[in-house]
Amino acid sequence: MVSFCWTVAFDGVQAIPVKVEVDISRGLPAFNVVGLPDAVVRESKERVRSAIRNAGFSFPLSRVVVNLVPADLKKEGSHFDLAIALALLSACGELRELSDWLVFGELSLNGELERSKGAILAASLAKEMGFKFLFPLKNLKEVSPIAQGLSAYGVRDLSQALSFLRGDVKLMEVEPSKVESSYVDSEFDMSDVKGQAFAKRAIEIGAAGWHNLLMIGPPGSGKTMLAKILISLLPPLSEGEIIEVSKIYSLSGYLSDGLVTSRPFRAPHHTISEIGLCGGGSSPRPGEISLAHRGVLFLDELPEFSRRALEILRQPLEDGVVNLSRAGYSVSFPARFLLVCAMNPCPCGFLGDPERDCKCSPISIRRYLSKVSGPLIDRIDLHVEVPRLKPDELLSEGLTLSESSEDVRKRVALAWEVQRDRFSSNTKFNSFMTPDELKRFCPIGKEERDFLRNALRELGLTARAYAKILKVSRTIADLEGRSRIEIGHLAEALSFRLLDRRDTPWTIV
Repeated sequence: MVSFCWTVAFDGVQAIPVKVEVDISRGLPAFNVVGLPDAVVRESKERVRSAIRNAGFSFPLSRVVVNLVPADLKKEGSHFDLAIALALLSACGELRELSDWLVFGELSLNGELERSKGAILAASLAKEMGFKFLFPLKNLKEVSPIAQGLSAYGVRDLSQALSFLRGDVKLMEVEPSKVESSYVDSEFDMSDVKGQAFAKRAIEIGAAGWHNLLMIGPPGSGKTMLAKILISLLPPLSEGEIIEVSKIYSLSGYLSDGLVTSRPFRAPHHTISEIGLCGGGSSPRPGEISLAHRGVLFLDELPEFSRRALEILRQPLEDGVVNLSRAGYSVSFPARFLLVCAMNPCPCGFLGDPERDCKCSPISIRRYLSKVSGPLIDRIDLHVEVPRLKPDELLSEGLTLSESSEDVRKRVALAWEVQRDRFSSNTKFNSFMTPDELKRFCPIGKEERDFLRNALRELGLTARAYAKILKVSRTIADLEGRSRIEIGHLAEALSFRLLDRRDTPWTIV
């Protein structure tokens, strides 16, 4: 007799329905799993065998074959355990037909159900396909926010699952819970930053238009502090974004207390590998750039990162997706992050510092800066110097009288509303504008055009840099409540192209 139920496999952050078929026939006792299972799925045989025995049932002394359909899709993960166990017991006549159930969960040897990766993806697929959903109770906080319109039931162990499916006990459907997003609670406030008016303006513009940002300055000038303030300026996640981000974290095994309800801030160490940054591995998993989706990816000490790792950022910065292709798979993960970078101007950190002498040779400076390629810098909208404060400035009380983060948040939120009304497509932010949208929403008059032409000629900017200047100018105009881009907006946007200027003591080569 052949029985079956449904479970899922994962392709990137997409859940794919998998049919779990079990056939019990006469022959020498054997238990085989076919359908391209990985090592973890093959090991499920021992977990399922022990769990069934500890639930008070006899494991069939027959030839048992489990087929995972489609057979050409690689099956990975321990969440196949419960589906295999229930389909097997159904084939033994212990359960009725399970064809309308999507079953998900890892079994321990005593039959308890463990928290499993990807529960929110499985629940979303069950809702989409009209299945009833059976899952580990330990994943309840992950499933309940999307339980509206889904018949979902959480169970503690295999025995409870069997009793429920046989009608011996009743379980309540999972009640939908509401999740609310909030601003990221930063340990720093904008008013805590002394001086650095130019850098503070840059992080406001970056937050308002989702513009990538590079800060250059000596050690201790406040670059990391400013990056942590920036994430607190971004408006809360929308309901759809909460689900998007939570799917990535669930697949990575990082969801332990419900969904991700605030924007992620990821700050990987500069020793991170290419796979750690972009994702991949023998079993593809999201990397740091995907874990920063809809949030901030902060790369401190930018030139210390491997150049190959940094070059990986170029395509995701343009497309908002990282595409991974290896010999055995090809998957995509979302990667729409706000890139914030910080670096010293030279290896010792004091190039251009009026208070301390730089001890680096020209060759060492060139070697240090050459680790960051021109094409990557070209994709960063805002370049800003964060100089060291002089002792008198540091001790001055007047420099502490600045706006709070709450004041800046209000302006950023208004700029987001302007952009939401402006774009009817998926563009969302000024920094994402297509060439057609750039022509439509960033028209400039003759005076502004002449000003920009002279600036471009003087700086020798690329076409991409020109587009960045227009996009940043549009954001500055939005912050000021202006419908048209003016010369002042263009001039301010040009002031944030620090590495394009010829009067700086450093150059990216």
